[in-house]
Amino acid sequence: MAKRKKRLSGQQEFEIMKLVLDKFLWLGFIVMGWGMYKSLAGTFTDGIWYMVTGAILLIVFLVVIVKEYEIIK
Repeated sequence: MAKRKKRLSGQQEFEIMKLVLDKFLWLGFIVMGWGMYKSLAGTFTDGIWYMVTGAILLIVFLVVIVKEYEIIK
């Protein structure tokens, strides 16, 4: 027998989405901060690559947020 999946309410779905996407936001800023540290303490180009990677993570975060908002709306 197949189990029926429990449906989440809109508020529950939003809270879970917030928890997950918040981790992307923290990850992006941590990577960018590490890049700033590397560019000040070591070679500038290594730090720039870390900062670019952090910016890409934040852009992915933005795209996911906008996509979810359009689906819910």
